[in-house]
Amino acid sequence: MPISNTPTVQYGDLIMLVGKDRRTFLRTVTEGQRFECHLGYLDLDTLVGVPYGSQVATHKGHKMFVLVPHTDDLIRHLQREGQIIFPKDLGYIMLKLGIRPGVQVIEAGTGSGALTLTLAQFVGAEGHVYSYERRPNMQARAIANLRRLGLLDRVTFYLHDIAEGFFERDVQSLFLDVREPWLYLEQARAALRGGGFFGAIVPTINQVVTLTEHLYAGPWYLLEIEELLRRSYKTIPARIRPDDQMVGHTGFLVFARAVERLEHPDTEGEEIAGEAPEEPWDADER
Repeated sequence: MPISNTPTVQYGDLIMLVGKDRRTFLRTVTEGQRFECHLGYLDLDTLVGVPYGSQVATHKGHKMFVLVPHTDDLIRHLQREGQIIFPKDLGYIMLKLGIRPGVQVIEAGTGSGALTLTLAQFVGAEGHVYSYERRPNMQARAIANLRRLGLLDRVTFYLHDIAEGFFERDVQSLFLDVREPWLYLEQARAALRGGGFFGAIVPTINQVVTLTEHLYAGPWYLLEIEELLRRSYKTIPARIRPDDQMVGHTGFLVFARAVERLEHPDTEGEEIAGEAPEEPWDADER
């Protein structure tokens, strides 16, 4: 008989409960606490030892699945003070900034901490996130969110105006989620190592144009401007089709690499080079 390796719920676990209507609820399993929702209530003590993936019944008899939440779930359930970076953009930001275990990364504009927690998960125990914010209420909310997820030890929070510069030097990656990111490019370049990854998100084309002009005029190269659109589908097998609504525009993503320029290249030449097809991998190396 095969041995089951399915983990079971323990005190202190952050779990996700999902009912028949697919509404999701995140709770920390705490002794003596009760979970309540529109489907009824259940005592969290009764979940200890229950295998993840199982169904449990509320006092009304409604069944709910007990699951481990992933990053997308955590972000959607964040307590927030304002708009956050959407999950559809967060994963791509990790890719473009080269975020992996052990990386040191700066973010400015902590907000409610959606990017912060994603970075903290990706850099792992050996990496570190340095998060800058000017608004005390926003920072307090982000700290509470990271504390709930047990990730505070991976993040250093600063209540600091980045116009005065960043405290770190030679970090690999830096991301700006601020209203006028072009005002802080000099500070960003001083914090990044040569060849480091720079990224920013802005909501309007006007901001993209201004940021692009400043990037072209400074020690930056391999500029990219991108927008991600996401469309989900209804999952009933008999009638699979696109959802009636989709997540369209959330923000424009701008990326560049930190370099040392001896002279500024021709702007038109950069654009032409950027449009050229990439060299394919050697067939034997694919």
